[in-house]
Amino acid sequence: MRSPLPNDGKIAILNALPHPVVVVDEQGAFVFANSDAEQFFSAGASHLVKRKLSDFIPTDSPLFALIDQVRESQARISEYRVDVSSPRLGSERLVDLYVSSLPDRPDFVVVMIQLRSIADKMDRQLTHRAAARSVTGLAAMLAHEIRNPLSGIKGAAQLLETAASDEDRVLTRLIQEESERIGKLVDRMEVFSDQRPIERSAVNIHSVLEHVKTLARSGFSRSTRILETYDPSLPPVFANRDQLVQVFLNLVKNAVEAVNGHEDGEVRLSTAFRPGVRLSVPGTKSRVALPLEFTVEDNGPGVPDDIREHIFDPFVTTKPSGSGLGLALVAKIIGDHGGVIECDSQPGHTAFRVLMPAWRDGDPVSPTGEA
Repeated sequence: MRSPLPNDGKIAILNALPHPVVVVDEQGAFVFANSDAEQFFSAGASHLVKRKLSDFIPTDSPLFALIDQVRESQARISEYRVDVSSPRLGSERLVDLYVSSLPDRPDFVVVMIQLRSIADKMDRQLTHRAAARSVTGLAAMLAHEIRNPLSGIKGAAQLLETAASDEDRVLTRLIQEESERIGKLVDRMEVFSDQRPIERSAVNIHSVLEHVKTLARSGFSRSTRILETYDPSLPPVFANRDQLVQVFLNLVKNAVEAVNGHEDGEVRLSTAFRPGVRLSVPGTKSRVALPLEFTVEDNGPGVPDDIREHIFDPFVTTKPSGSGLGLALVAKIIGDHGGVIECDSQPGHTAFRVLMPAWRDGDPVSPTGEA
């Protein structure tokens, strides 16, 4: 029979958990906090054990009702999407809570907190992939069903134009222009139906971002400040360079358009190493690590609340003349790479974060030797 795990071993296990875990006594005072809890509450364990949970979370929070319920029933209770926002913790702090009593200390309650941002990343990633699949089928159908009649409509308008009056030529030209516009829209959607395997290699993300910044400054971003916060020690990303250029050119263009007209408008590009995020690969038992985080931020007005959750869906856009396919294509490309993209937005700050896998020994090397 194995001997019980010593207390220091149990604490090591709790500290290894990727979620904040705290134990509170009957007065609501902290008895224990693991390392993730120290980060969550922005205080060391030695400081927390001198404070109460109510010092950090408002007493009208559902968390305290859960703790009381666990004490009464001595059962485990879970509740999802609980708001624990406070001046100490910050705004929009949605979490999942797992609350349980201790068998040998019924007056003590264990609280495990799962940040919703991590769970939502997974949910949104599956949503983005489903949206991309639906657009793939739609694109293939449109290309087949629309191109032929569209060319017929345009040709008929050209024939009518030869015998039309000046007043009627305005209408025939309008028909041709609209036919061309629809044709271009179908061309853009055909990108979604491209199912060929992605040619990936070791790519230096900073060379990609610098290339995007050069393109932006020579075109749509001549008057907007673009700042950088790069981690120079970042390993290469395992990706297709051209597609990454397409992704970040789209994100930077959106960010620049968001701050246009703002006196202090600026766009910031940043890279960082964020270990710990892993994503299940659909159809397999494998999990892909996504330690590389690339962010495009702006200080524009933010994404409207009514479309924020659907910003990566096809045909959703804030632009009067936009098609709503740009971010849907970005989500498809990132999803095809096994990555995750998310948007955090509020007035004065919008951030698009891309999480990608790193290149590992044994993965293909770029033909150009880039790494």
